[in-house]
Amino acid sequence: MTGSVTVAGLGPGDPHLVTPEVTAALAQATDILGYVPYVARIAPREGLTLHPSDNREELARANHALDLAARGRRAVIVSSGDPGVFAMASALFEALEAAPHHHDLQIAILPGITAMLAAAAKLGAPLGHDFCAINLSDNLKPFALIEHRLRMAARGDFAMGFYNPRSASRPHQFARVLEILREEYGDDRLISFARAVSTPQETITTVTLGEARPEMADMRTLVILGNSATRRVGRWVYTPRSAQGAA
Repeated sequence: MTGSVTVAGLGPGDPHLVTPEVTAALAQATDILGYVPYVARIAPREGLTLHPSDNREELARANHALDLAARGRRAVIVSSGDPGVFAMASALFEALEAAPHHHDLQIAILPGITAMLAAAAKLGAPLGHDFCAINLSDNLKPFALIEHRLRMAARGDFAMGFYNPRSASRPHQFARVLEILREEYGDDRLISFARAVSTPQETITTVTLGEARPEMADMRTLVILGNSATRRVGRWVYTPRSAQGAA
């Protein structure tokens, strides 16, 4: 049997948002690797071995998958959302870069629906013009760099999607993020909090920056900040396709 490593995006939570391509890869897998809650989404079956691991064991998980593939196994690493957005695809190639003996293995990256895009669809079209995504976690980069990127994106008048805004280990940093955004924009810019999108726990809230509070976000929340032209239309939020009204 020819071994392989596939990195698959499971989407934001609703099983209907998993692509047919990913579903087929899961059905053919001999081994599933991933963060504990993501592996828990995979139904056990005969011939399939599940390998759940901690969220901070990305490189160990990637190396394990490469070793399994070298032994002829069909290893699938699962991520939520899209595996190329702050997730396991990059970790796999980081491990592969340090393991030249694995460079000839069969590797595939299967895209999924990101939390940012799922949240935007629930809101309307807040990413209708130029936008950027910023991971607010400082686990792999200093918070000073996050602050710098926030200010540069703000001065470019990008709409922004924020991943990992606030956790139990860093509850105060998102307050600083909101301070920076108010310093750059004032209080009137629209900001949306989309928690647990596409799951039964989903909540969607849109307020102004002046009304936003740190406790409105946690690690299951995707935050979307509008640009200068973003506006409400009834219960929807959208950003026009033209740059008119941009700073």
